[in-house]
Amino acid sequence: MEKKQFHLVHDERSDRHVVYIKGELDLAAAEQFRRAIEPLAHDAAKTLVIRLDGLTYIDSTGIGMFVALLKTRKKQGAPFLIENVPPKVQRLFDLTGVSHFFSETNDTTERIESQS
Repeated sequence: MEKKQFHLVHDERSDRHVVYIKGELDLAAAEQFRRAIEPLAHDAAKTLVIRLDGLTYIDSTGIGMFVALLKTRKKQGAPFLIENVPPKVQRLFDLTGVSHFFSETNDTTERIESQS
């Protein structure tokens, strides 16, 4: 099986940073992800949205990075959303016990999307 290359696209809007993740977020991609996301995480004036539609795999390093992002944003009082979590990734979030950290934002996101 061929490894899917990690790829990240940042779409800056007037009120938010939207980050699209494709491929595998694992130890090999961690530094690339950290470098791209760090400046956005510290921009508390805008909502940070991470969309996982194209995420094919995540390991404990990637999950740890999401939890760290959540803590950073919470400390700043800045919104952080994880959207479009693929079922395979959601199962992993459930198994590792991090779902409840993200469930609040996911519920809000689903309500927002269903109203649009």
